[in-house]
Amino acid sequence: MSHDAEVAAVQAWIEEHHDDLLRDTRAMLQIPSLEEDALPNAPFGQANRDALDLMLKWADESGMTTTDLEGFCGFAEFGSGPAMVMSLGHLDVVPVGPGWKHEPFGAEVDGGYIYARGASDDKGPTMAFFYAARAVQAVLGDPGVRVRSVFGCNEESGFKCVERYMQTEESPTIGVAPDAGWPCIHGEKGIADFVIERPMPHGAITLLSMEGGQRPNIVIDSCRAVCAIDPAYRATMEGFIADSWDRNLSFSWEGDHLTIEAVGKAAHGSYPFGGDNAAIRIFRFLKEAAPLEQEHDLDSLHEVTHIGGNGIGIAGSDEASGALTCNLGIVRTTEDDRLQLTLNVRYPVTWDGDELKAKVEAKLLTLPDRYWLEHFRDSKPLYFPLDHPLVKTICEVHHAETGETKAPGTMGGGTYARAVPNCVAIGTGWAGDGPAHETDERMKIDHLFKMARIYGHLLVKMCRVAKTMV
Repeated sequence: MSHDAEVAAVQAWIEEHHDDLLRDTRAMLQIPSLEEDALPNAPFGQANRDALDLMLKWADESGMTTTDLEGFCGFAEFGSGPAMVMSLGHLDVVPVGPGWKHEPFGAEVDGGYIYARGASDDKGPTMAFFYAARAVQAVLGDPGVRVRSVFGCNEESGFKCVERYMQTEESPTIGVAPDAGWPCIHGEKGIADFVIERPMPHGAITLLSMEGGQRPNIVIDSCRAVCAIDPAYRATMEGFIADSWDRNLSFSWEGDHLTIEAVGKAAHGSYPFGGDNAAIRIFRFLKEAAPLEQEHDLDSLHEVTHIGGNGIGIAGSDEASGALTCNLGIVRTTEDDRLQLTLNVRYPVTWDGDELKAKVEAKLLTLPDRYWLEHFRDSKPLYFPLDHPLVKTICEVHHAETGETKAPGTMGGGTYARAVPNCVAIGTGWAGDGPAHETDERMKIDHLFKMARIYGHLLVKMCRVAKTMV
């Protein structure tokens, strides 16, 4: 069979099994695989265990060899040889929330769409790639490489599934995670959390407490601070409050204690300029209201929270992925009278996290009062040059199947691809599908079939490329 004939035969098999793909996708979507309390052999709850069991059952019935990693994740494999091609999909979903028109786990078909939590992120794409793997197995038998389909159960809340995989299992020669934009994401920015502490500001304005935010990667949408105001400065402070232009701040007095409450707008931490940080509003007011002797200190506190990283000495960009972003995700007061700021930084793909950490520590030494880095966590960037064989193959297949000439992208978010070597995230869905994580998530049935067709073509080509890389 010629190379082009192999692709055509794989795609013909997928077309012949459209009804099966739709049936199985709906069955998977009907499992409410939300993270729940751990059970024996089900670290993310029974529903995730049920979804994984069903996936492995289908793979067993297809003649693949299956492995269950204590319920963290599982994988199915066929083929032989030193090279291995991998797909990484996830079966867990985010919470549902109110306002659905359709039953969130009903997998109802309406107007040519399947409605369900997980339809676009990520059960629909995972099922499409699984059927592509089944097609390659049915048509080519042993393609001369091992084809491994990994099914994770904790992508939405921690990546513990792929962390468990990497403890004992083999990395692929090349692999893809169907969970991003077309044709692929060749760069995912580094993600670092900087937990910075300092003594509470003292003076005519003494910060007693400040609390806001729940997670580092979400813009703070509400925040509350309590300050002790020196009686000699109270009249001046009341003047600043009366003249305050910020209508998102409210003020109340209890003796000489001033409570400031701020309202902002939440957004993803990789896109801090898409939100409105309530804590930064409070810092800005305190800076504007500061007496001369505290002006430098409170100005630096406000600057530390700059969304471009300017205040901690790491502003910058690269050509491949653009500018660094810095999100103040949590602010709180510790029991020993310290102010703690958690900054979630998405840094360019060609940068190094350890060098970034050193720059932050050096910058903190120059600030007034005393700042220090209490904790640092780093997830290294993912970056594949545009001429990498995997990236080139994905782009060629996408162009052949859609007629579109579209460049790979980069992003500040993270997928499974950053957790497993030699992988990139690839496209899923088209206009009308999704929106992921929102109400009435959906996938157009024709798009499900179209994805499977593209994935089938891609998998054939990936098998050929992988043979040349070992």
